Formats: sequence, structure tokens, C-alpha cells
Amino acid sequence: MKADISEIKETLIGILNEQIPPLRMRDGGVMGQVFEGTKPVMQGKQKVDGHYFASIVEKPKDIRFYFFPVYTHVAEFKLSDELSKALKGKSCFHVKKLTPEMESEIRTMAQRAVDLYLKEGLI
Repeated sequence: MKADISEIKETLIGILNEQIPPLRMRDGGVMGQVFEGTKPVMQGKQKVDGHYFASIVEKPKDIRFYFFPVYTHVAEFKLSDELSKALKGKSCFHVKKLTPEMESEIRTMAQRAVDLYLKEGLI
């Protein structure tokens, strides 16, 4: 189990880096590392350079993992009890510890979400 905030952050970045391409990563300033698609799409009523996918933000006591596909495709994701406990709101996980099971689940979720977004032409 990983409990060091920096180690958790690097692990989550590594998981999402596995999805590059079709995703890309950029520095989002206060929003940390932002992962998004690479093609222009409509996001709501606005045209953007890449559809938002996820962000990883380091806080003093945890890592905030904003995972938009959990919000846009609720029915497609069945979260384990352990990961559900970390979910605050609709798409923000507060990760204070990362077990191997959570790491594996997040990796699977990321791949599934990329597949869904590709199928729908979002990324």
C-alpha cells in the first residue's frame, strides 16, 4: 500500500500516461496535471482543443483525482467499496492511500473510459 502523497501522485500520473495517445497531459496550474483529448470538440456549448478527461492535484493531506468519465458515464463504472469511499461528489476522489487493488481498478477504469470516449469521438 502506498501512503506517501508524492508516490500516490506519481502512480496516478503513470496510470494516465499509459493512455497517451490518445490523451495528452498538460500543466493545469492550480489544477495540477490535466489529461485531455487531442482533437477539437464541443464541450457543452463551447469548442475546446481537447475534451477534459482527468486531473491530478496534490493537496497537503491527499491527492485529488478528478476523473470526468465517472460523471459523464455513470452507468459504465461500478466502483469497489474501497474506491467508493474515496469518491467525494460526482467525480473527485480524495486518495490518502493507494492499495494495489485500487491501483488496478483505476488502471482498468482509465482504459475503459478511453475506449468509451474514443467510441463516442470525444478524444
